Amino acid sequence: MPSLYLDSYPLSRLADEVGTPFYLYDGAELGRRLSDLTTLTAGGALQARYAMKANSSAKVLARVREAGLWIDAVSGNEVLRARRAGFAMGAAPPVVMLTADVLRDNALTAILEHGVLPNVGSPGMIDELHGAGYAGPIAVRVNPGFGHGHVESCDTGGPSSKHGIWHQALDRLRGQAATAKLPIVGLHAHIGTGPQIREFDQNLRRLVDLLAARLSEFPDVDAVNLGGGIPYAYRPGAERFDFAGFRRLLVEATETFAKSAGRPIRVEIEPGRYAVAGSGLLVCRVKDIKQTEANSKGSGHRFIMVDAGFNDLVRPAMYGSYHHISIVGKGAGRTPEPFVVAGPLCESGDVFTRDDKELLDPRELPRPDLGDLLVLHDAGAYGAAMSSNYVSLGRAPQIFWEDGHASLVARRETIDDVMRTECDERL
Repeated sequence: MPSLYLDSYPLSRLADEVGTPFYLYDGAELGRRLSDLTTLTAGGALQARYAMKANSSAKVLARVREAGLWIDAVSGNEVLRARRAGFAMGAAPPVVMLTADVLRDNALTAILEHGVLPNVGSPGMIDELHGAGYAGPIAVRVNPGFGHGHVESCDTGGPSSKHGIWHQALDRLRGQAATAKLPIVGLHAHIGTGPQIREFDQNLRRLVDLLAARLSEFPDVDAVNLGGGIPYAYRPGAERFDFAGFRRLLVEATETFAKSAGRPIRVEIEPGRYAVAGSGLLVCRVKDIKQTEANSKGSGHRFIMVDAGFNDLVRPAMYGSYHHISIVGKGAGRTPEPFVVAGPLCESGDVFTRDDKELLDPRELPRPDLGDLLVLHDAGAYGAAMSSNYVSLGRAPQIFWEDGHASLVARRETIDDVMRTECDERL
């Protein structure tokens, strides 16, 4: 079941005060998740990085830093956000690593000015770094030829994945780096999470074996990053991940790598979703209930219409991702019935209850009254971080809840915010 108890928060008062939709993050739950990760990687040979793309709120980053996690950034601006949150720059140690397949905007500038470790995902990045005068160490992201996402569109390893250097091209890449005089100090791969929880363990063991076999070819490598992808139970009753077993696997990996390389090798992981998904809620308001009738095209459906859309939480529309849904208000205690939950956008895909084949997937929910609140659980990862100004809507406010008190950590955007960058300048 979802980890947050809705009775713990004055959701109706907060909705009246900041409007709907809004995000709420629970600081205590965030702390528990970060503690899980620090316990998992306790000891000098292990290090957890936070994949900050999951949620880059300044409040979240402050807690991540206090917990002792390092950072995996994927853009120049993420490097700058990490710097503003107090994370150390430089590559000794590489507290912030910038992982990319393409250097765009200010990514190259961030590397040159702040000395963070570039994690190279495409061969051309080596020539680009060298041509810009970069003379420091690099890490290399490897596509191991296998990996998984819960749908193909989020595969992170294998022939369909754009990420990293194909494992059979590492020899050529190593020569290219040597010519540019860029020492390779880290190897990295991310295999993702498949639909079966045990598949993550099996793929991770395969990855350890593959990278261990190549370590002797990389005499400067002192760290291997095994990526993120810790399985997260979004569905009620789903199997929970075995952290004790995962720690044993990580400790074994340090031993395997040290034996293969003939020197100590730091083993890193970089979870993002696990740290923040369960600490976040997206709260919206029920605006209407309407119905379609069956005809030759198919069955009819009853729709709960809410004021949040895929501009606020895109995962269901993009991936068919599941988020548990609760009703808060007069209708909460009614007998559940099948409903489709849909948002305000002028897009057929603006539906929160759909499967990974993009088909409507009605959910058993109590029939709400108009004005009741509808809560999408486990929305702390890739929720606000992937939200947009589609149809010129302002992004939703974010509230941080801790010790019985609420703090507004991001206000609702106005039309002035949305139009702030528009200009008419002669070039």
